[in-house]
Amino acid sequence: MKKILITGGAGFIGSHVVRRFVNHYPDYTIVNLDKLTYAGNLANLTDVENKPNYRFVKVDITDSIALNDLFYAENFDAVIHLAAESHVDRSISDPTAFVMTNVIGTVNLLNAAKDNWKGQYDQKRFYHISTDEVYGALGKEGMFVESTAYDPHSPYSASKASSDHFVRAYHDTYGLDCVISNCSNNYGSHHFPEKLIPLAINNIKNNKPVPVYGKGENVRDWLWVEDHARAIDVIFHKAETGETYNIGGHNEWKNIDLIHLLCSIMDKKLGRQEGESAKLITFVTDRAGHDLRYAIDSTKLQEKLGWIPSLQFEEGLEKTVDWYLENEEWLSNVTSGNYQSYYEKQYHTK
Repeated sequence: MKKILITGGAGFIGSHVVRRFVNHYPDYTIVNLDKLTYAGNLANLTDVENKPNYRFVKVDITDSIALNDLFYAENFDAVIHLAAESHVDRSISDPTAFVMTNVIGTVNLLNAAKDNWKGQYDQKRFYHISTDEVYGALGKEGMFVESTAYDPHSPYSASKASSDHFVRAYHDTYGLDCVISNCSNNYGSHHFPEKLIPLAINNIKNNKPVPVYGKGENVRDWLWVEDHARAIDVIFHKAETGETYNIGGHNEWKNIDLIHLLCSIMDKKLGRQEGESAKLITFVTDRAGHDLRYAIDSTKLQEKLGWIPSLQFEEGLEKTVDWYLENEEWLSNVTSGNYQSYYEKQYHTK
C-alpha cells in the first residue's frame, strides 16, 4: 500500500495526474492537497471524488504548521508536487505571490518531508514538477536538455528555478530521494481559460477578440496533458533518485500558426465559413521579457524510461476543442467564477 500526496491536484495538470493515479492504482491512497485558488477547481475531479482510494484536503503549502501536522498524521510514502502559481502575466504584476507559493511553499514541503521521513529517506520519494521556462530562451536552433544552464527571464520562471535548486539541495544535503521533471507547454481539457489555447477557444466560441502577443512569432513546444500525466507516472515509478527528466511533445508551433489552426478547427466545429474565426485575431502589445522560443529534448526520458508522446498536435487540439464545446457548463462556471462555490457545496463548508 502506498499513500501519495499530490499537491495542486485540483489544477489543470494536477487533476489529470490525480485522475490517472486514482484510476490506475486502486491499491494506492491518493490525497489531493490544494489551496483552491482561482485556478484550483474540484469540479475537475467529479469522476473520481467518490472513489475509495481518493481524499481531498484543503491546505495552503505556505502554511508550514498545517503541512507538518498533515505529514505527521498521514505518514505519506511519497509526494508529487505540482502546486504552483504558473501564469507569467500574473507573475509580472505580483511577483511576491510566486515567491511565496513556488519557493517558500516548496521549501515547506521539503522540510515536512525531511522531518517526518527521518530514517526512511530511501523508502520515500519527493517528485517535483517544474517547467522548461527555467532554461530561458532559445534562438532558432537547438533544444533544452537536462544539462542546459538555468537562465530564467520572468518572475514565474525565476521562482520555479529557485524551487528546482532547493529540491536538488535537499537531495544532496539531506539525502532525500528527489526527482525533477521540466515540461513544455501543456494543452488539453480542464485548463483554466487564461492560457492561450482555452482562452482562444472560449473567445472564438463567443465571437470575442483573440489576443496574440506581438506578431505571434513566439514558438512553443506543445505537450498533451494526458501524455504529461503518463510521463509523470513513469518517472515517479522508474526514475533513479536525483535525476532530472525533460518532458516535451517534439511539437513546435509559432503562436500565430497555432491560432490559425485553432480558428480553422473552430470554424468546422461551429459550422462557420472557413476564415470567419480568424477575423477575431487581434495583435496586442508584447509581454515584457517574452521569451522567443522554447523546445524540449525528451531523448533521456524516451531512452531511459520508455516514454513517448501518443498524439500528433492536430489530433490533440481537435480533442481539446471537442471537450470544451461539449462541456459548456464547466466553461461557463469557470469564466463566471461560480466554480468556486463547488467546494462549499461538496464539502458543506464555508
